[in-house]
Amino acid sequence: MHPELIIDRVRLTPILISDPPLLNTQGVHQPFTPRLVVEVITRRGVTGLGETYGDGKYLELARPLAEALPGCPVTDVNGLFSLAARVCGDSRAVDGWVDAGGLRGVQTADKLRLSVVSAFEVACLDALGKTLRLPVHALLGGKVRDSVEYSAYLFYRWDAHPGSGEADGWGAALDPAGIVEQARRFDRTYGFRSFKLKGGVFPPEQEIAAIRALAEEFPGRPLRLDPNGAWSVETSLAVARELKDVLEYLEDPASGTESMAEIAARTDVPLATNMCVTTFEEVPEAFARDAVRIVLCDHHYWGGLHRTRELAALCRTYGVGLSMHSNTHLGISLAAMTQVAATLPHLDHACDTHYPWQTEDVVTTRPDFRAGRLTVSDAPGLGVELDHDSLAALHRRWLDDDGGMRDRDDAAAMRVADPAWSPRSW
Repeated sequence: MHPELIIDRVRLTPILISDPPLLNTQGVHQPFTPRLVVEVITRRGVTGLGETYGDGKYLELARPLAEALPGCPVTDVNGLFSLAARVCGDSRAVDGWVDAGGLRGVQTADKLRLSVVSAFEVACLDALGKTLRLPVHALLGGKVRDSVEYSAYLFYRWDAHPGSGEADGWGAALDPAGIVEQARRFDRTYGFRSFKLKGGVFPPEQEIAAIRALAEEFPGRPLRLDPNGAWSVETSLAVARELKDVLEYLEDPASGTESMAEIAARTDVPLATNMCVTTFEEVPEAFARDAVRIVLCDHHYWGGLHRTRELAALCRTYGVGLSMHSNTHLGISLAAMTQVAATLPHLDHACDTHYPWQTEDVVTTRPDFRAGRLTVSDAPGLGVELDHDSLAALHRRWLDDDGGMRDRDDAAAMRVADPAWSPRSW
């Protein structure tokens, strides 16, 4: 193997990034969210970048993988999975742990490991692309579109974090008028053509009213509602009846394949998921039972960009639609999302992204949304460069943290404002 393709070292940098007080069924985003930046450096000094969740349980698995990679070729992304299984092992500590940040049900050792491997795979592809002077999309078979459409991600939110944060200029959004005003700003600033509301925060009738207000303000625009499994089957069906004329799809109204299949059998509103189908092992039952019409892929969940393409092929084979899930992320992940999305022939819906909510980044140039779309970079690799000063500053924040922010916990953040709060369902 040519020396320029051999990994010399791997650098892991956990960071804390600012996050606004966005509400969801499990609480509220903390003032800071942990992320992990992975740098894979070849013997010729080429650096590839990857990004994933930065909570402690991810770091525990990332460190032994980083130590094992030197001497491996950046081309062997398939080997990452067997290497990770060998050196990371099965952590019993994750059994039954609920991933509060990702909201994808009970976390397993395999799911946790895939989210770690995803960052290393992206970093290897970035390094390989830079070495060969090819964009990542060329390494994935080539792009089928020159730009990727994204959707505005609307949240109920507070004006500021209680007792620890200053207002960020967005203002509170706690009723239909606030949600509509938020959507107007997304439309005006970024040109997004579709809108997704994170629900499961207020009683369903209030969220129905918000979707109705959006439909009135933006007639004909695609609208989505995602309560993250907070509703019963009957509540889900009632909401679907009320909004059947305006929803593009209803995302994870209830939790689990069993409930989703029952809802799907009793409504014509398309159901989407990023909760009951997040691994290949979960695909057969969900597809056989017609529990979902749209899967929201996420390269962090599935283990990287190649496996995202494998998922897309399965969806195409079974006539299931495809979109893309988002969690709090930075420019490295957004670049990776855009590169793989550009290669998916049947990307049926605009992709989710939290990125406009993020005010901090570790890349030198923020991506520029035009008419709700991002142009697909043809620069080598991902097309982004690391801002070392920003990375160092955000890492110092992680090092200095003494407030328990290194592990995301939306429920704990909510209890700062309301000690008696507990998650609700309807």
